[in-house]
Amino acid sequence: MNVNQSAPPVPPFGQNQPIYPGYHQSGYGGQPGPAAPAYGAYNGPLPGYQQTLPQGVPRAPPSSGAPPASTAPAPCGQTTYGQFGQGDIQNGPSSTAQMQRVPGSQQFGSPLAPQVNQPAVLQPYGPPPTSTQVTAQLAGMQISGAVSQAPPSSGLSYGSPTSLASASGSFPNSGPYGSYPQSQAPPLSQTQGHPGVQPPLRSAPPLASSFTPPASGGPRMPSMTGPLPPGQGFGSLPVSQPNHVSLPPAHAVPPGTQMTGPSVPPPPMHSPQQPGYQLQQNGSFGPARGPQPNYESPYPGAPTFGSQPGPPQPLPPKRLDPDAIPSPIQVIEDDRNNRGSEPFVTGVRGQVPPLVTTNFLVKDQGNASPRYIRCTSYNIPCTSDMAKQAQVPLAAVIKPLARLPLEEASPYVVDHGESGPLRCNRCKAYMCPLMTFIEGGRRFQCSFCSCINDVPPQYFQHLDHTGKRVDAYDRPELSLGSYEFLATVDYCKNNKFPSPPAFIFMIDVSYNAIRTGLVRLLCEELKSLLDYLPREGGAEESAIRVGFVTYNKVLHFYNVKSSLAQPQMMVVSDVADMFVPLLDGFLVNVNESRGVITSLLDQIPEMFADTRETETVFAPVIQAGMEALKAAECAGKLFLFHTSLPIAEAPGKLKNRDDRKLINTDKEKTLFQPQTGTYQTLAKDCVTQGCCVDLFLFPNQYVDVATLSVVPQLTGGSVYKYACFQVENDQERFLSDLRRDVQKVVGFDAVMRVRTSTGIRAVDFFGAFYMSNTTDVELAGLDEDKTVTVEFKHDDRLSEESGALLQCALLYTSCAGQRRLRIHNLALNCCTQLADLYRNCETDTLINYMAKFAYRGVLNSPVKTVRDTLITQCAQILACYRKNCASPSSAGQLILPECMKLLPVYLNCVLKSDVLQPGAEVTTDDRAYVRQLVSSMDVAETNVFFYPRLLPLTKSPIDNTTEPPAVRASEERLSSGDIYLLENGLNLFVWVGASVQQGVVQSLFNVSSFSQITSGLSVLPVLDNPLSKKVRSLIDSLRAQRMRYMKLIVVKQEDKLEMLFKHFLVEDKSLSGGASYVDFLCHMHKEIRQLLS
Repeated sequence: MNVNQSAPPVPPFGQNQPIYPGYHQSGYGGQPGPAAPAYGAYNGPLPGYQQTLPQGVPRAPPSSGAPPASTAPAPCGQTTYGQFGQGDIQNGPSSTAQMQRVPGSQQFGSPLAPQVNQPAVLQPYGPPPTSTQVTAQLAGMQISGAVSQAPPSSGLSYGSPTSLASASGSFPNSGPYGSYPQSQAPPLSQTQGHPGVQPPLRSAPPLASSFTPPASGGPRMPSMTGPLPPGQGFGSLPVSQPNHVSLPPAHAVPPGTQMTGPSVPPPPMHSPQQPGYQLQQNGSFGPARGPQPNYESPYPGAPTFGSQPGPPQPLPPKRLDPDAIPSPIQVIEDDRNNRGSEPFVTGVRGQVPPLVTTNFLVKDQGNASPRYIRCTSYNIPCTSDMAKQAQVPLAAVIKPLARLPLEEASPYVVDHGESGPLRCNRCKAYMCPLMTFIEGGRRFQCSFCSCINDVPPQYFQHLDHTGKRVDAYDRPELSLGSYEFLATVDYCKNNKFPSPPAFIFMIDVSYNAIRTGLVRLLCEELKSLLDYLPREGGAEESAIRVGFVTYNKVLHFYNVKSSLAQPQMMVVSDVADMFVPLLDGFLVNVNESRGVITSLLDQIPEMFADTRETETVFAPVIQAGMEALKAAECAGKLFLFHTSLPIAEAPGKLKNRDDRKLINTDKEKTLFQPQTGTYQTLAKDCVTQGCCVDLFLFPNQYVDVATLSVVPQLTGGSVYKYACFQVENDQERFLSDLRRDVQKVVGFDAVMRVRTSTGIRAVDFFGAFYMSNTTDVELAGLDEDKTVTVEFKHDDRLSEESGALLQCALLYTSCAGQRRLRIHNLALNCCTQLADLYRNCETDTLINYMAKFAYRGVLNSPVKTVRDTLITQCAQILACYRKNCASPSSAGQLILPECMKLLPVYLNCVLKSDVLQPGAEVTTDDRAYVRQLVSSMDVAETNVFFYPRLLPLTKSPIDNTTEPPAVRASEERLSSGDIYLLENGLNLFVWVGASVQQGVVQSLFNVSSFSQITSGLSVLPVLDNPLSKKVRSLIDSLRAQRMRYMKLIVVKQEDKLEMLFKHFLVEDKSLSGGASYVDFLCHMHKEIRQLLS
């Protein structure tokens, strides 16, 4: 089906859906589009780039000049063991050369290895492009096995041609894992799908991506002695491969391409046994380095990258150029350029949507918006055998109540009166655009189970000449992917309509909470916040009622009935048998009781100002809130503000069990498990009552987040954590989170079910919810930020013609007390060819699923087992692609599918995360907190959480108000003359280089020099100059995009806080032993080769 077809007529029920008759998309169908910017434009040109000298040509000694001004010096006395040296490096080389498209099917044969930049060409829909492939051969290295007789085709003799794939990304590497002393592998280029293979709906790869030779005087690739493994000859170039990335040859230049750098005489023939060049020094890279045999291995039990078996190797090989491997920044930028300008029209089955990092508008024409549902693949295998072979998880990340941008209409509400929504009699699927009407419109066939149903007389309508109902565009449920039905009384508890929900604020008034100023701050904020409770549509005031409880070792309930002059307090000290001492006057309308509520909030901080009570209870507090909602016969939410481990004698009493000695042992999983079953039982009762719990924690020490978060997690609630809370530093963050939490849209007492067409079924669920059976996801509360991730498995064969269908139905009570059904429908394609599966995957969604799968795994398995499982699954996915979809080529090539070329870098970020590989400074509570937080994150949140955004603040002109282009998350990308901002959705850092100009420091921090900047500063001074306004405005806009308020930390280069900042530079080796991106790519290649052999 072609997306360039005209859309159906505009639906008259008010949705603004302009028609796009064959809208033009630049670069589609093989037309060259505008060139994607080369990486160089991000950070400015890199001085000193020149082309690689072929082996056998003598080199001049390095110049002894000073390093470039922008180079960040290594800390005093510290060897720079970074993978790649340091300096102002950009995202790939910049080139002054005119960008040109490589002619199709062009052979590359020049002996030079220049810097080449080619434009990316988007080709999602047109005829397949002519296939072109460029490969590189790595420098010779010592490997065992028979020597191939073929002479090298250039002076490089590294075993075999290498390539890194793109709808496969392809990438070289020869010899076993241990033979990568400094993790080398070659740069990448990209190839197109061969004729006869339908290109992916995501953008096709550029014809040739930029290839970066080492900087002048940088390490050279020596030749090493030793035979090659069998089957790895020297001279051959691989055949073109379908739709994947591969590396450009060190000896190839596309004809007609302009290049930079001096020309070099052709290389003499050079035998693999001949010695190569000594590593030479460049002023900006520090002393020449040999292999690092004592580098700690990033994986327990994995081979150390630096120490090789076999004869001594005096010459360090060339490292892999980090600019030559797939860049998340470039992929994101290309997608924005290619897919950000046109609306995403959902009328076509199985379309892969733009990336979550791209801003785009959605036009609903029969399938749910990707803001509601994203899938790991939009083309799923027809058989379970094929799915098992590929190992690609089939999952959907569903965000049923997602907030839409203002330009998009909220789902329409359909009222079918007393008869209620029309459903299939057999499988109970709801009426949707996927249903087929037959027999002149008197019956319809369910597309989920094929059952034929009668159409009720009141719903009957004639069909047009195409078999569609003539009123299809008048009815949201027949023309849109997402809509709501008003539920009848049959869908309500006890067959009666629900009351509006209630909010109960439960405030810890123990010594810790009073001493920090938390109670006073909270009471002051609640006075104004209660005016902003969520309301339905255009309602003048919220229907939600409120109640108040304070507690330490005992509970205090407050009667705030509007007829009282002053609030009344009732104390319940029997916490073992909790009951609610009053009914009338506990839950009240805010406007009616405003005077009494204000009086109470004024009195609470004074009443407990002199308390010396340090012990608290926890489970009885939740029990009390639930009983209050039960007595009022309504659903609702508890907002708990809690400071310490509940050690007072009461149900749910906890002990301090924090033990760092358990890390990396088989008992580590106990740190993530609740220490008592009390809270699971309590959570189950809360779900039955529709009582959702949001927990705000203010710990000064261990509070056992793993146990305290059980009830919020199982009731669909949230946990917020403010360690060592101080009003002056944390007030803004806490109050922002509280305001957003109180105001956001919530569905109460909800049940969600995902139905599928015959052939697949939902088998596993991840998120914050409770399940009492295998099909119904029960949520006491579900807000606009929460997702439920669903995994599907085959139970029968699927057909390519009918595809696979999903319908998510959410039954919930709105904040006005109305019972509703929200329906989301999505049709996916099915395939019999593995290439079609790999061409329609979405890596961001895949990583979201894999992270949740791993984070749940740590509850029952050792962390090392979980990590190994992830690596194995990723290797199987990529090995299957290599074996079944890529053209035959040397084992020395790593080939990655185009839409999965970022899978290794993102997976490495998950493996290095605090839950799976904690550093020494990460607490047990931090790990438990992040684990439950990620479990209900959406795809956009996990994307930035695992691969943070690093934005240079001082490189773009001050008058440019757009967000600066990001750079890769690596220390290499930092220049000491610049300031950078890093964000991951929870943290926000401003890193200041030691050589930043004095004027910039003055404009941003209002001090005259770098040394006067306060490290750890959490707020930028408000100054009246363009730079200050621009940076503060950028910080505000980033905070507005995220579900949590990100607290700012200013970090100075070489300062002790810099270690915390570097933890988020995820492409580098981490202090806790996590591999760098380059090392991990080599490790994945080794794993894939083992699977293939």
